Amino acid sequence: MSGHDFIDEADRALDRTYEQPRSLSAYVDMVFEQPHLAAHASKYLLSAIEAAGTRTVIEEGERKERYRFFDDPHNDGEHAILGNTEVLNGFVDDLRSIAAGRGKDEKIVWLDGPTATGKSELKRCLINGLREYSKTEEGRRYTVEWNISGAGGDTSGFTYADEPVPDDEDDWYESPVQSHPLTVFPDEVREEMVVELNDRLDDHIPIRVEGDLDPFCREAYDYLEEQYRREGVADLFSTVTDPQHLRVKNYVVDVGRGIGVLHSEDDGTPKERLVGSWMHGMLRELDSRGRKNPQAFSYDGVLSQGNGLLTVVEDAAQHADLLQKLLNVPDEGAVKLDKGIGMDIDTQLVIISNPDLEAQLNQHADSGGQDPLKALKRRLDKHEFTYLTNLSLEAELLRRELTNETEVWDAESWAQLDEWIQEPLTIKVRDATDAVHEKELAPHVIEAAALYAVVTRLDAGDLPAEQTLVEKALLFDRGYLQEGDERVDIEDFEFADDATDGEHGIPVTYTRDVIADLFHEEMDRHHADLPVEHVIMPRDILDAMAEGLSTAPVFSEAEATDFEERIVPVKNHVFERQEDDVLDAMMRDKRVDEATVEEYIEQVYAWATDERITNDRGEYVEPDPLKMKVFEVEHLGRFDEDQYRGNEPTEAVESFREDRIITALNRHAWQRRDDQFRVDAVSPKEIPVIETVLGDHSWEDVRRTYEDFDPRQWANPPGGTETAECKRKTIENMQEMFGYSEASGELTSRHVMSQVSYQWE
Repeated sequence: MSGHDFIDEADRALDRTYEQPRSLSAYVDMVFEQPHLAAHASKYLLSAIEAAGTRTVIEEGERKERYRFFDDPHNDGEHAILGNTEVLNGFVDDLRSIAAGRGKDEKIVWLDGPTATGKSELKRCLINGLREYSKTEEGRRYTVEWNISGAGGDTSGFTYADEPVPDDEDDWYESPVQSHPLTVFPDEVREEMVVELNDRLDDHIPIRVEGDLDPFCREAYDYLEEQYRREGVADLFSTVTDPQHLRVKNYVVDVGRGIGVLHSEDDGTPKERLVGSWMHGMLRELDSRGRKNPQAFSYDGVLSQGNGLLTVVEDAAQHADLLQKLLNVPDEGAVKLDKGIGMDIDTQLVIISNPDLEAQLNQHADSGGQDPLKALKRRLDKHEFTYLTNLSLEAELLRRELTNETEVWDAESWAQLDEWIQEPLTIKVRDATDAVHEKELAPHVIEAAALYAVVTRLDAGDLPAEQTLVEKALLFDRGYLQEGDERVDIEDFEFADDATDGEHGIPVTYTRDVIADLFHEEMDRHHADLPVEHVIMPRDILDAMAEGLSTAPVFSEAEATDFEERIVPVKNHVFERQEDDVLDAMMRDKRVDEATVEEYIEQVYAWATDERITNDRGEYVEPDPLKMKVFEVEHLGRFDEDQYRGNEPTEAVESFREDRIITALNRHAWQRRDDQFRVDAVSPKEIPVIETVLGDHSWEDVRRTYEDFDPRQWANPPGGTETAECKRKTIENMQEMFGYSEASGELTSRHVMSQVSYQWE
């Protein structure tokens, strides 16, 4: 595309976003056709979230429906909130109750939790999502603008703050606090309109339009009404709201315009932070005969900015003095600019804090009924963010922290997630001599760091005796554990209701910083031809994470000791993953192809159901007992010749086919019971015992396949030996199959072989 094409595209984007201002009557006609466009703040926020749809995820081993809005889809996932789906769903449930007026109108939503758990990402996600939703036709947001020029023969303009008096089209002034257009109407008329709107609304949550025009707009309305009343105009309301004086316009929601955000560093008096301040120079200039003219108010406080939609108090512990002053805002929907000047507010209040706010709120808890903060605590509806307890989510988050990757992982299967978790990562790093090197995080490094972080966050108190924290982490991520041929679902485990999973542990920021430090260290290893000193291995990151615990200020001495003790099962699991990679790469050419496996499944299904199958010539024939026997003996390694009567199975073989193969097929059919079930639609990997055949190998398989192989020679195998050729092919396969570089393949295979050589004989 040329520069001109990009400019044209930008023009089209703005054309799609903004509409021409319209008259009040045209706006009313429009909202009677599309009542949702008149929604109040909490209903609009709920609609924006629901409009993005949902997707199914597995968290803590359970399937949950997640709102895609929190994946930050409008911003390519840059500020997606990973995990905490149950917390986010609770937030949406609260919004639904607040929007419908079901007993939670007075509540202030409180999002609490330790650092690096996604609370700030939620704020950014809300801003992005609401901004983009307001650009769509179904998400348009409207307010009013005024022009009093020419009323009553007066050619003076209208202003607020210290802006000069404009001319012509610039004589129009928008409501500084995004007043709802229907608040222009008298109360009794508006009530009738809202009743009719809700009669036409196809939604269980009715629209509410309460309150009055903001003081600035009221100043314009009162001035126009006074001028035309003096002239004796009969149709006073229609004259005041004539298109020459009042227009309705859409606006794009953003910070300062429908969204108010109070940051930790913002200062000023409570009134300045909440609603704004008086411009004393303008008060003198406007000469309002002693009264405070709302035209001379700044309207830059957080509630003024967030009127019409959302108000966020970030790092609320820094603004604890304001929280009590917010008590009446949800109840009364109003704040004061001055003693005699009030402003109606329609906004959804959200406060975000770390756990230190709760300590402040509970400082008088022992006072019983005398606790001065009791009323505030009753108004706060708490939703607690926790650290991630899903391995895949933590791996995704860690990759985000280290790179510019923003795409949300939405895998169709655990196998796909598993591939992403173990993937390597290459990052360019500049050293002290200004040279740029490529640093490789070998396969399983991200997985190892993420798994260790998750393991430190899990409650060990409710583990079954035979289960490790690593297995609990895998159970939370997949929803099941595979134990040999048996699949054990999370429903078969009983975890304590008061478990502290995710409340404590290693935060992702600690892991990120440890990896960043490793980028600037050269590993103490060398190779004649390969840059192994620039490769970070799983054991490097795990050792560095454990070593740094005792000096990191974020951990207590007890936490550091506890976390150090949890590293061994993580190291064992990661080694098993590396070992599987090496074995799979060594035995790549010896694996059973899926076509052979699928043929066996079809044969067994036909055998169990007394059906025939179609052979290569299109003929219907009986299932072949010899083919089934050969597969079970040679590929599965389950049985030997004496467990068959000729080619016919004994009772043990029949039980195996029915319990291991047919049961899995039946489970697949039940899960897809709304569709027409076909055996050829079953993936072999969905049958546990078959998945083992396709992917798992043992060192006994290697010993049988490579008779002259010697793992003790792996580091420097003599030329022309079977070990040398096996090593060459293995590292090539590791690169092709799992994304290893030659250097990381060398290091990983050496590490695995060093352990194997101890037990080879």
